[in-house]
Amino acid sequence: MSLHPNEVLLAPVVSEKSYEQIESNHRYSFRVHPDAHKTQIRQAVEEIFGVRVQDVRTMSVKSKPKRRGYTSGRSRAWKKAVVQLHPDDHIELFEGQELGE
Repeated sequence: MSLHPNEVLLAPVVSEKSYEQIESNHRYSFRVHPDAHKTQIRQAVEEIFGVRVQDVRTMSVKSKPKRRGYTSGRSRAWKKAVVQLHPDDHIELFEGQELGE
């Protein structure tokens, strides 16, 4: 399946753990299309942000049980990619933003 780079990356994952990985290991987390593979993710990050990618790791985030009153259900499962960049590169989207503001 051929995906356009803008279809591969859906959203950045914003959490304390993801910001810690950015500071310590130059690793950025993204929510990606479920059918995207590592090569497509690498090419999309390099093309969109103009950086050099060293490593791509993917994982499937399983759904969790959720409950609201008597109604019970599950959240959606999704695919996550952790992209490690060259030490000299960084993505401006994540830099300079403070958590909790």
